[in-house]
Formats: sequence, structure tokens, C-alpha cells
Amino acid sequence: MSNLGALDLARIQFAFTVSFHIIFPAITIGLASFLAVLEGCWLKTSNVVYKDLYHFWSKIFAVNFGMGVVSGLVMAYEFGTNWARFSDFAGSVTGPLLTYEVLTAFFLEAGFLGVMLFGWDRVGRKLHFFATIMVAIGTLISMFWILSSNSWMQTPQGIEIIDGRVAPMDWFKIVFNPSFPYRLAHMALAAFLSTALFVGACAAWHLLRGRNTPQVRKMLSMAMWMILVATPVQVVVGDAHGLNTLEHQPAKIAAIEGHWENVPGEASPLVLFGLPDMDAEKTRYSLEVPYLGSLILTHSLDKQIPALKSFAKEDRPNSTIIFWSFRVMAGLGMLMLACALLALVLRRGGALYRNRLFLWFALLMGPSGLIALLAGWFTTEVGRQPWVVYGMLRTTQAASNHSATQMSVTLALFVLIYFSVFTVGIGYMMRLVRKGPKAHEEHVSPEQPGQLATARRPLSVAD
Repeated sequence: MSNLGALDLARIQFAFTVSFHIIFPAITIGLASFLAVLEGCWLKTSNVVYKDLYHFWSKIFAVNFGMGVVSGLVMAYEFGTNWARFSDFAGSVTGPLLTYEVLTAFFLEAGFLGVMLFGWDRVGRKLHFFATIMVAIGTLISMFWILSSNSWMQTPQGIEIIDGRVAPMDWFKIVFNPSFPYRLAHMALAAFLSTALFVGACAAWHLLRGRNTPQVRKMLSMAMWMILVATPVQVVVGDAHGLNTLEHQPAKIAAIEGHWENVPGEASPLVLFGLPDMDAEKTRYSLEVPYLGSLILTHSLDKQIPALKSFAKEDRPNSTIIFWSFRVMAGLGMLMLACALLALVLRRGGALYRNRLFLWFALLMGPSGLIALLAGWFTTEVGRQPWVVYGMLRTTQAASNHSATQMSVTLALFVLIYFSVFTVGIGYMMRLVRKGPKAHEEHVSPEQPGQLATARRPLSVAD
């Protein structure tokens, strides 16, 4: 790290912590809604399989929720420690938006989480179901405010710059900024897909080990239905998001496409593969499809997409990174759709739970949702560079005045602590996954059969 400056190290540190953090809220959002669906199905059908699955996944939800909260707190402090100039410039917008998240979402989740995790046999069915729904709604509200804040940084509006600081003028425009609806829908679907792939991989693992129980079959079935429905919707939302990005952040689109210059009067090609070279200002070894770039991004055969050479060098995002991060995301999306379509074919043939090649495919696809999610966030955040607040505050102007030595030490400590703590947490969660759902789980105390067990520590629900 001796060749990296303090700014580079600050960016690496934030990228590391936010990448670690985002996987937990994504699974939390998806699992909370999944639990609400499971309990609703149980109340409607009285099928005990749904109840068994609820108890199983609520334990994993509890561990995941705890790790998400802890990792999120670190990021909040980083805004003040490493990006003080950004906080000084835009804190009048980002501060209230994050406060709204705490007041509306976190309090809602915290208020009903205890009832949801520990109140199954202590409150009525309807009240418990209501608590589960409130926790699910709380996760969605949390996503709403976080995405609003981040989207405002991508497409800022509703403000004025007074004495070098942002002054809010129209909170409706700030919250519902131009990119917010597309990014909110894109993230919500990504969370649901990541969770469905996780659930499907869990079921596939147990089926491969011979645990062909009603609970495991139901997990796989529900996961595949969700992937089949959500993936095509995600493609449509992603296309609309791309058109919105073309309108408001054309340099990002040019970098994603690795497209350097247009030929007058010709439609823009789509570069499928290649190696963008920022210094040479070209994409080496490119494989292009004529006209397809214009067709996909402008929905016409005569319009051209922006070219990187039309932007000043200091205003260009790093195409070398986001060219490939975008293709990782899109490629995994196509594999998700293939997995869901294959499941549909096997379901119709009655071989969904027996075809070992498909089960291995579903198992290997387990982490693909989270990988695609991370690739998408890298595309979005690196593509916003060199701006923190797009068009208003550059990244070089946003960092705190720290030395490279200070940033190196804190980065090394973050890496050591994160891998030590969260590796244990993730390992424990995987142990729960390997155990699988129990049939007709009763949740009684082993010391006093027939009596309700009492929680003695915060995460004892996951024991």
C-alpha cells in the first residue's frame, strides 16, 4: 500500500466496509418478506410445513440482522472520520435522510423484532403475523431512505449551494430525485433474488444429501418461482434504469460500454468483450455487435450513445473496472433466468427434486445473487467518479485530511477485525443452514418438556 495515497486508501476502506455490509441488508430484506409470506401461508392453509420453514429461517434471519446492524454502524462513523469535507458540504441533506431511516425503519424493526423472534407461543397468531409484517415493512422503509440518500448523490436536485454548502430547498425533489425510483426497484428485486437463490441453494444442498422432505421441497419450489418471476422484471427495470442513467450520467454509460468515439452518421455498436485502456483511450481486443449499442440504449437504430472521448479526461469514470463489473452482473442475471426456466421444465416433468445436475446448478448459483449485487454497486459507485455528489463535489474535495500512514493502519485493522468477526458469524449462519428445517418443530424447553422456553441472551433464538 506504499504507492497509494490517503485518498486511495480512504476509498478502498469505504469500498471494503460497504461491500461487507451490503450483503447482510440484502438477505435481511429478502428473508423478512419471505418470513411474512411463510407465516401468511401457514395461517391460510394450516400446512405445518410453512410453520417449520418459518422457524428455520427466522433463526438465520436473526443472525444476519445482527451482523447487518453492526457493520452498518461502522459506515456511519466513516462519513465523519474519513469523509469530513463531504459531510460538511452535503450533511444538511444526507444527515436528515439517514435520521429518517432510524426514526421510521430502525425503531419499527426493533419494536417488533422481539415479538417476531420470541413471541410465537406468547402472543396470538394475528398479533405475531402483524409483528412479522412490520419487521418486513421496516426493512423496506430502511432501503427506501438509504437508496434516496445515495440516489440524491447520483442525481442531486432540490438544493442550492450557499456559502459552499448544500442548502435544502425542496425535500420532495430531494427524496424523489430522478434516479431514485429506478434504483429503489432495482435494489429491492436484487435483494429478493439474492435471498431466493440463497434459499434455493440451501434446499438443493439438502436434496443432494438425500433429505427429500416436504420442507426442503417447498423451499426449492418457492425459491424457483420467485427467481422465475423476479428475473424478467429485473431485466425490464434494469433497462429503464439504464435509460435514466443515459439521461443524467452519460459518462457512466460510455464507460460501462467501453465506447470511446462515434463515427458520424453511424449507429453505435455494442462492445461485448474487451479490455478498456484508459491511457490509450481505446478498448483493446474488442468484440463488437454493430448497431446493438444504439438499439439497447436508445431504442433506435439511428441515435448514438455517448463516447468517452467527448468528456474531459478528468471527468471520465474508470471504464476498466465498470466495463467488467457490469458484465458480471448482467451475465449472472442471464444464468439466474436459465436456472428458473430449467426448474420450470423439470417441474412440469416431475423431476425438479431428483435431477442432480440441476440441483448442483442451483447449489452453485447460491452466491450468484450477492455477487451480482456487489458487481452492480461497484458499477454504480465507481461509475459516479470522479464525483461524490455528481457534478457538484469531487471525490478529491470530499476526503478528510489524513495521512497515508493513518489510512493504511486503519484499513489493515478493518480487514483484520472484519474477517475475524464476520467470518465467525457467517460460519455460524452456515452451520444453521446445514442443519436444515426440522419437521413439526415445537420450541419447548429441553429441561421442562411442555413448557415454553425463555430466551436468556439476545441471539438465543438462533441456538
